[in-house]
Amino acid sequence: MKKIFYSALLCLAVLSGAATVTSCSDDGPDTNALAKSFDVDFTVPASMVAEKGQYLTFAVNEGKAPVDGDLILLENGSGILTECTVTGVTENAFSIAVPDALESGNYHVIIKRGDRRKTVGFTAITVVERSIDPQNATIYGVVADAAGNGIEGVQVTDGDEVVLTDQDGVYRIKSTKRLGYVYYTVPAGYEPATDGVMPQIHKYTRLTDAVPERIDFALKSVGSQDNYKVIFLGDMHLANRNSDITQFKAVMNDFNKYRGAQGSGKIYAVTLGDMSWDLYWYDNKFNLNNYVSTINECVSDVIMYHVIGNHDNDYKTTSNVGAKQAFRSIVAPNYYSFNIGNIHYVVLDDIDCSTYDGTTSRKYAEKLVAEQLEWLRKDLANVDKATPVFIAMHAPVFYPSGATSFRKGLDNTDELLNIVNGYTVHFVTGHTHKNYNVQPSHSVTGGKDIYEHNVPAVCSDWWYSGSLTPGCLVAPDGAPSGYMVWDVKGKELSNIYKTFGRDENYQFRAYDLNNVSFSLDDVPNLKNATVRATFQSIVADYTGDKKNEVLINVWNYNPKWTVSVTTKDGAALTATAVQAYDPLHIAAQTVKRFNKDVSSAPNFPTVKFCHFFKVTAPDADTDLVITVKDEFGHTWTEEMQRPKAFSTEAYKVNL
Repeated sequence: MKKIFYSALLCLAVLSGAATVTSCSDDGPDTNALAKSFDVDFTVPASMVAEKGQYLTFAVNEGKAPVDGDLILLENGSGILTECTVTGVTENAFSIAVPDALESGNYHVIIKRGDRRKTVGFTAITVVERSIDPQNATIYGVVADAAGNGIEGVQVTDGDEVVLTDQDGVYRIKSTKRLGYVYYTVPAGYEPATDGVMPQIHKYTRLTDAVPERIDFALKSVGSQDNYKVIFLGDMHLANRNSDITQFKAVMNDFNKYRGAQGSGKIYAVTLGDMSWDLYWYDNKFNLNNYVSTINECVSDVIMYHVIGNHDNDYKTTSNVGAKQAFRSIVAPNYYSFNIGNIHYVVLDDIDCSTYDGTTSRKYAEKLVAEQLEWLRKDLANVDKATPVFIAMHAPVFYPSGATSFRKGLDNTDELLNIVNGYTVHFVTGHTHKNYNVQPSHSVTGGKDIYEHNVPAVCSDWWYSGSLTPGCLVAPDGAPSGYMVWDVKGKELSNIYKTFGRDENYQFRAYDLNNVSFSLDDVPNLKNATVRATFQSIVADYTGDKKNEVLINVWNYNPKWTVSVTTKDGAALTATAVQAYDPLHIAAQTVKRFNKDVSSAPNFPTVKFCHFFKVTAPDADTDLVITVKDEFGHTWTEEMQRPKAFSTEAYKVNL
């Protein structure tokens, strides 16, 4: 996390020979008057690199040097004083030995003679094991393991320039410090330091763009990462409303149980943006800091990488860079990369807030800004094209345009696809609160080896269905709340969607439409004619005569899956891909939200969507066998006894 240094009040204490003492009293002589009684003046640089076992040297101004016996006190932001003896005094300079207890940080530099003292300046001190020549770099440092051994070939970036560490783990960037921080790409076989579940891959610059500063990173070696799981979690929208915190804690408890059941295998996680809800940063005083506290309260012992979503931008700003500042300060860079085993992961920010005007209008574009695309080119230049690449973003690259077709989603989709051309790329996205998959076989990919997996929201429909119908946390397309689990074995990849509160075998839901019926009778409190018409359009397919139809919602379907239906005696029936409104979501959320005297349609109702199949049975009593298979060898079957009753109770889960 970004830490802002606040100057502590200077306190007087009797200092003996201790290296570090804590100031604990506000009483004492007037330090301004005392300062005038001894004439010492020297230059305190804006930053200093302190090599352990060596000395820090200060330049004396106008011959006004300290004398033997004077002390230098280094006071940190907590008011703790580190005492250093002056040595090597000349009329032009003097030195102090670097104390063993000194830590990197921001310090006031104080000269002390007897019981007199004055503050001379302020500096940022970086304590290192060994010094490095910055050459012509403005940001430089070492990337090392826990034992202090430099790691070669680690990618380091300021968000614009990309460099690799040398054989000693040293990097140098001639940076403009445009974004105010530097960060690294976690190499295979290593893990970053963490603060709770938050990886600490970036550190902030403290000096102007012309002043060189040293920033080091330490990583933990973990050995082989050939086999592991990585879990992608969609939109959370925590805002302390709609019983969201209670529901979130319940689903995260299920998430923890799932991880615990996987044995000793390593698991990583990636969120897909909209962890928070920008409107409620201000209206409800629940912001990204609250999100970080909540996720760390609910989850531990996992590294969780984060994507920025449109609702994680600060709408009260008026620039793209400004809108990202809170996220960068509290959570992570808004674009970065990391490696786990044989896979390269990239996190991108495809929410362009350049036209923000400081109001709730929040007129963003779904695109990748030019600086980020240029960075992506540089990042991938260090990745072999035989390496599978996962790119996690918030807004999708493609959107559904029918039951089986898709359209380009970003303003600059083509440019993005050209940059990743030649790689096998799995885009993993959120934003829509729906579930769908794009394959290379879809024409929208242009024949490239491109996949997209749009993951449903953890919050489903902004926590409405779970609040109105506890146990039925369902997205507007009928997909249950859950997360995508990828199983990685070397470069072999497979995935499965895991629903909260159910095991991995829960992959589709089948409705006997003879027993699904909605009408205006379900919303007797709804008076407005326009809103009544909207409700009728949503439930139109579930009124009127019954046609012995069965609707199957296969939320994680892609064209490599098969959906087959037979009668109990083996007669094959045709399952046709259709777009449909999910009956469970209508019952759990839409009916209850429309059943009010409102003048406009409530937000987030059930939507007509793809990943549905419809089959017509011979009659109302014929039992069916529904079989769904994926490309990884999983088979799921329901022996559907008909008539099959429909109710929300039948689908509730206990979390």
